[in-house]
Amino acid sequence: MCGHGVGIKFHEEPDVEHFGRKGTGMMILPGMTFTIEPMINMGKCDVFIDEEDGWTVYTDDSMPSAQWEKMILITETGNEVLTY
Repeated sequence: MCGHGVGIKFHEEPDVEHFGRKGTGMMILPGMTFTIEPMINMGKCDVFIDEEDGWTVYTDDSMPSAQWEKMILITETGNEVLTY
């Protein structure tokens, strides 16, 4: 599970990981638009995608979870949250 770039298509490169170390990973540059999509699980972090619809995500241990998405535009002076 990760965020993604947004452009002509809604789901584009790059993948935006939710973990890592400062100074590593993708370069964030002005003009980029991407999503941040954290998921918090009450149990373990292992998940699977429903094979029938190819979209719905379930936790392996069937514990409750929450997931949300924010779209961010990187500007010359910082960032702008495009969705609330």
